[in-house]
Amino acid sequence: MRRVARRGPGGFAVGVAILVLGAVATYLAFSKEIPFRDHYTVRAVFKTANNLRVNSPVRVAGIDVGKVTGIERIERGGQSAVVEMRISDQGLPLHDDAELKIRPRIFLEGNFFVDVRPGSPSAPTVGDGDTIPINQTSAPVQLDQVLTALQDDTREDLKVLLAELSEGLDGEGGRGFNRSIEFWAPAYRDSAIVNDASLGRTGRDLSGYVEGAGAVAAALDRNATKLKSFITDFNTTARAFAVRDDELSAAIGELPRLLRTGRPALGELNDSLPPLRRFVADLRPGVRSSGPAIDATLPFARQLRGLVSRAELRGLTADLRPTVPALARLNRRTVPLYREVRQASSCQNEVILPWSVDKVEDRVFPAIGPVFQEQTRFLPGLAGESRSGDANGQWFRVLVGGGQYAYPEGTDRFFLTGSPIMGANPPKPAKRPPLRDDVPCETQQAPDLRTQAAPPPSGFRVNTTSDAARKLLAKAEKEALGWLKDRVKAEGLPSKLVKGGGR
Repeated sequence: MRRVARRGPGGFAVGVAILVLGAVATYLAFSKEIPFRDHYTVRAVFKTANNLRVNSPVRVAGIDVGKVTGIERIERGGQSAVVEMRISDQGLPLHDDAELKIRPRIFLEGNFFVDVRPGSPSAPTVGDGDTIPINQTSAPVQLDQVLTALQDDTREDLKVLLAELSEGLDGEGGRGFNRSIEFWAPAYRDSAIVNDASLGRTGRDLSGYVEGAGAVAAALDRNATKLKSFITDFNTTARAFAVRDDELSAAIGELPRLLRTGRPALGELNDSLPPLRRFVADLRPGVRSSGPAIDATLPFARQLRGLVSRAELRGLTADLRPTVPALARLNRRTVPLYREVRQASSCQNEVILPWSVDKVEDRVFPAIGPVFQEQTRFLPGLAGESRSGDANGQWFRVLVGGGQYAYPEGTDRFFLTGSPIMGANPPKPAKRPPLRDDVPCETQQAPDLRTQAAPPPSGFRVNTTSDAARKLLAKAEKEALGWLKDRVKAEGLPSKLVKGGGR
């Protein structure tokens, strides 16, 4: 049996593959780029680019999206430069209003990067190879520039501050500082809110505050003795707090509870500020006009001052001296009257007035208006038909008439109508309600006009033209005239009754 040997790649091919892989690895290690990948190149003009180097990162929202590929000075010996950057697709698109800033990676400076804000989506995009102008770029202020701008005494104070800070962070201070880092995020968040609020509402608020603080500092500097006394007293106060450090610690421990309780109260106070602001805005015109109003009242005040002068008051006192005792007695005697007037007014408002605006509900004979309108409709007819006058004086005529339908009321009274009664509303009560003089009118219930009509009272038809009926009517008329004459005589009226007319 013949055996066939398996043939693999030769040594030359393996060596070539190893060399290619080594070259690719070396390229990736030093260039840190993926070959044959599409890139986007953009240029930007910076006022200074001393902090940037080739291969400095380019970031969008803290994410690396490219690097600096070239820095070209605009003028020899100058600081302005054109920075060329290569940006990956991850950092696109860039818009015409994009902003580029050179920022340090750490707080106390170090390596720098280009921070890119892509701009608003509504703006046009920047093309490959375009240049962003200098008015849309910025560079950080260097710490050495800040220190150079400081005066000599300020620099010495800064050295002392740094030395004291170094001493404070040595040992337990540094470890305590490290332990406090976890609490920085909420503290800085609240501090950012406070700092944003300190900017004010308008562009001049913060500058106005700085000017005011400068004026206060200048005022303090003018009186060094009082300022020294204030510092001494403040030192005494701080020493007193240090002596009571246990109580102060307990009070600080209660601050979280106080803040939890006070935050809702501050929210309610904040909600009340807009209405207060509107109230102040509405009050402002009145306050502005109060000056002319006060000026207009000054002449009146001067005249009033003359009325209350000693000479005028002395004469007024002499005139009032006989009257004041009588007024005092009158005041005491009118107290019962005021009580009755109050009860009468309350009765009018609580009982009579609601009843007078009510309306009688009746299907057969409906009322046209409320009670206060209905109860006065008979007065014009009574005044126009019953009263008159002639050369002998005024006279008042009483007409007595009746109909063919009689309805008795008790044993000694009846009334006549021209047509039969269809019903009675409100129905006649079974008995007269008792008069309670011990119950005030203001507490009583108003009459209810919404009642159901009762059947008509029992009556009968009569013939008023018969001789017997005429005799009865004449007798009734005579008795009525006699009763009226007796009333006129008892009242002492200068009048007389005449049958059939006259005065």
